[in-house]
Amino acid sequence: MQRLIHKIKSFFSASDSDLSFQSPSKLKIIDRKQHGISRKQIDKEALDVLYGLKRAGYEAYLVGGGVRDILLGLEPKDFDVVTNAEPEQVKAVFKSRCRLIGRRFRLAHVYFGRNAIEVATFRGDGEGRQSGNRKQVNNTRAVDDSGRLVRDNVYGSIDEDVWRRDFTINSLYYNIRDFSVVDYADGMTDLRNGQLRLIGDPETRYREDPVRMIRAVRFAAKLGFEIEPRTKAPIYELGHLLKDVSHARMFEEVLKLFHSGVAIEVFEKLRHFGLFTFLFPQTHHLLSQESEGFPRMLVIEALKSTDARIQAEKGVNPSFLFAAMLWEPMLQRMEQHLAEGFSRQDAMFAAANDVIEQQIYSTSIPKRFISQIKEIWSLQFRLLNRHGNRPQKLSGHPRFRAAYDFMGIRVAAGDDSLKEVFDWWTEYQNLDAVDQVAFANDVEKPKGRSRRPRRNRNPYRKRSHGRGDQAETVSSDDA
Repeated sequence: MQRLIHKIKSFFSASDSDLSFQSPSKLKIIDRKQHGISRKQIDKEALDVLYGLKRAGYEAYLVGGGVRDILLGLEPKDFDVVTNAEPEQVKAVFKSRCRLIGRRFRLAHVYFGRNAIEVATFRGDGEGRQSGNRKQVNNTRAVDDSGRLVRDNVYGSIDEDVWRRDFTINSLYYNIRDFSVVDYADGMTDLRNGQLRLIGDPETRYREDPVRMIRAVRFAAKLGFEIEPRTKAPIYELGHLLKDVSHARMFEEVLKLFHSGVAIEVFEKLRHFGLFTFLFPQTHHLLSQESEGFPRMLVIEALKSTDARIQAEKGVNPSFLFAAMLWEPMLQRMEQHLAEGFSRQDAMFAAANDVIEQQIYSTSIPKRFISQIKEIWSLQFRLLNRHGNRPQKLSGHPRFRAAYDFMGIRVAAGDDSLKEVFDWWTEYQNLDAVDQVAFANDVEKPKGRSRRPRRNRNPYRKRSHGRGDQAETVSSDDA
């Protein structure tokens, strides 16, 4: 992270003699010789959209994270386009390749195979403006009683649009007409200083969209930036507003947070600002009851593993993240069911349903991931039985590798009771098929154990309250 900050300062120090940064109220046009952005750094699909709009007579700019990351010497992941063309006009330009989405924010997606470039129309100030030969009035922008923006389809010009964006470093516009960078909000200065600053009054902006608080955390962790004091101060008090964000959107934001490659830093910052409790309330509750590093060290080890996979450009699965975050709450609930006389298997499934049902009041979890989470948890107990042909069957399970890795983070977090089992499975996987059979036959067969009396052979069905995903059994669905 320090190398990134040094690189940022080096870039801007080389440009300081050519640039005079504006105050937030003054426009600065930075020409192509001064900013260093090359079209070779922009995806061909994004360039096709920019040039397509330009040829149709519209203004077209690259904006947001794509511009920011190129200026910082990072590889951009997303390229967003903004234009004065309204969504229907964008669709007229790109025809069948364009799909209009959204109600709160009307957007156009231009598709190139499976990839899509998002195109947004300049947002206005909502006070009514002259747009060409027609007047647009404030009838498509609304906030609720808490100040949250619930609809925002008032269109405007670029000099209105900039004040509707979140952070100054995300409000730099790359103009495809002359290849300049347009800076209204002093974003270049904040890039140079490694500072994250909201545009406008921070409390108002957070109330408009509470997700901006966790975006601030993510950008600060990802870029190694400091959050500017006025931008930082309201976060400590306004975290409760996240409860009003749609659970589906919160699921997507959680993945962005913890699949960012800097998940450990994100986790620590979320706890610092008191935001983690609104994402994983059950886990947060147990964090205050740590015993010999658990569950905090388990979460840390899981995030460390996720960061390593992302840095190695390996795939990550949301089910692994949620399985790690909710493992300790599930175990605690499972112990309660065991005390009630449930069998171990029934206790685990009932606990899994209880904990997941509680979690979806904070973040939704798609059904396919719920099934995978349960499988990872169930395999933690099944992997303990390694005699005979069981290892061969278990190693062919679709979730075996995830479960093995999960056991690995449990060992790394300090659960020494599993080390011998984990080492056994590590060695087993390195043997050929014949040696695996012999290796498994050398394991002492587990002694029979008395069963607890069953009060209900399927207690988790009884507790499902009619929710289809809660009555789901642990089946081998596809990854």
